[in-house]
Amino acid sequence: MDAIFGNLDLWREGITFTIAVFVFGGIIALVLGTIVGAMRVSPVPIARAVGWAYVNLVRNTPLTLVFFFFIFGYSALALPALSNTVLGTLAIGVYTATYVAETLRAGINTVPVGQAEAARAIGLPFGQVMSVVVLPQAFRSVVPPMMSVLIALLKNTTVAAGFSISVLPALQASISNSHTRPGSPMEVLLWVAAFFIAVVMLLTWLQRTLENRWRIAR
Repeated sequence: MDAIFGNLDLWREGITFTIAVFVFGGIIALVLGTIVGAMRVSPVPIARAVGWAYVNLVRNTPLTLVFFFFIFGYSALALPALSNTVLGTLAIGVYTATYVAETLRAGINTVPVGQAEAARAIGLPFGQVMSVVVLPQAFRSVVPPMMSVLIALLKNTTVAAGFSISVLPALQASISNSHTRPGSPMEVLLWVAAFFIAVVMLLTWLQRTLENRWRIAR
């Protein structure tokens, strides 16, 4: 336990940064992914083409390269300075949005076409058809795969450790480089793994709760 109680300051920082990257990256992914998912089924050809290009371009690029583009490419553009944590959060959010969009598109396809046609028949524009009729049902039908996407996002936060972002896996290097801090690298990594397993179990519990609640609502 010395690896934890002897390095509480590092654990506090690592957990805070990991949760921050996960939460804000998840918000970016859900918002952007919903917009792109709606574009993928839009009746406007140019919107469908932009959505298709975004998903296939970003999703087929390795996450590590996406981090490189954001953290090193952004600074090369001489734009206002942003911390690596902010840029890393944007990178993981933009990357995960492609999976959210495709998952949501699969959910949209489960909604009967007649419902959208009926909504359009009473005069609702495309935006209201999606936000009022289609998307609420689509989200309910994709709770398990959407939670899998968020769990993958949580695990992908470990990539941020390689870009000077103080997420949990960075603890191992900080403790290994110090001669005064207790704990071996293997011990630290095992505790980091235990943290991720605990959070994933919490997300799995949340998934089952949402499934049960929305199944009754139907």
